[in-house]
Amino acid sequence: MELSIVTTLYCSAPHIEEFCRRVSAAAEKITRDFEVILVNDGSPDRSLDVALSLALRDARIKVIDLSRNFGHHKAMMTGLAHARGELVFKIDCDLEEDPAELVGFHVAIKESGADAVYGVQEARKGGWCERISGMLFWKLFNALSSVPVPANLLTVCIMTRKYVASLVRHQEREVFMAGLSAITGFQQVSRVVKKQSRGQSTYTLRRKVALLVNAITSFSNKPLVLIFYLGTFICCVSGAIALYLILNAFFFKGYLMGWPSLVVSVWFLGGVIIFCLGIIGIYLSKIFMETKQRPYTIIRELYDRSEAASLRALARGNAGERLDGYWDHVKAGK
Repeated sequence: MELSIVTTLYCSAPHIEEFCRRVSAAAEKITRDFEVILVNDGSPDRSLDVALSLALRDARIKVIDLSRNFGHHKAMMTGLAHARGELVFKIDCDLEEDPAELVGFHVAIKESGADAVYGVQEARKGGWCERISGMLFWKLFNALSSVPVPANLLTVCIMTRKYVASLVRHQEREVFMAGLSAITGFQQVSRVVKKQSRGQSTYTLRRKVALLVNAITSFSNKPLVLIFYLGTFICCVSGAIALYLILNAFFFKGYLMGWPSLVVSVWFLGGVIIFCLGIIGIYLSKIFMETKQRPYTIIRELYDRSEAASLRALARGNAGERLDGYWDHVKAGK
């Protein structure tokens, strides 16, 4: 297999058919030996039905149906693990990134000799709130993380078989693909991509904050180190203030009057303590999840019209109405 194209599906029904048509047309300019892997990430709409109808018409389209929604990054890693191509191209199917970019990425990786060519935005899309929140996300991540990641990094990327094999060896339960891609190493080069805006992003401010917290705590111990320095700073300041009050009481007979300052300082220190305990708690929760060694995704069914996959599926027998209908068409040669 020369080329694999991997994408994930979540509320993607309106885009899937157009995406497959355009990405297949781009792939055929490179080789006829390619596959398109569609990973259904527990989509609540008709994404799976649309994907299966396309797979029936084109044997090069494979569908991986996850048992529930696991998240974009985990679903993408699952798709990469099933890719068989010597080159693997990952991209979102929402058409914000043009599938025809495959041709340019293929030229770039051949000319550069790199192991991966990743896309970065020409300019951030969306309104001022989305642009500012995106800028702050990358600045905070790179300021606190020990793994530098290019700002405005996109999903779209083409990779060699060797690079993908190394990337999917990571077994973190909390997956942040930008960080994993960076720490995998190899020779990586960037390519500027113009990303189209197709409505409001599914990454709300709350999801961006959650992603930032997960990304930083997954790739850096700096927050824990900063807690030590914060505690040291507070001890030094409080010690200096205590010394001042003692000297003031002995030599100048002055006393600090008023309860408000005391209440404010207690609340402030209480907030700092709870904040620090919260950071420690996040790291402990990650240790807890990692020690469980749960799979980061579970595959309900793999729809692949290759002979080996067909025999495995038929041997499993009845696995639901969708599966029966799909393999009935396959056995009928449709």
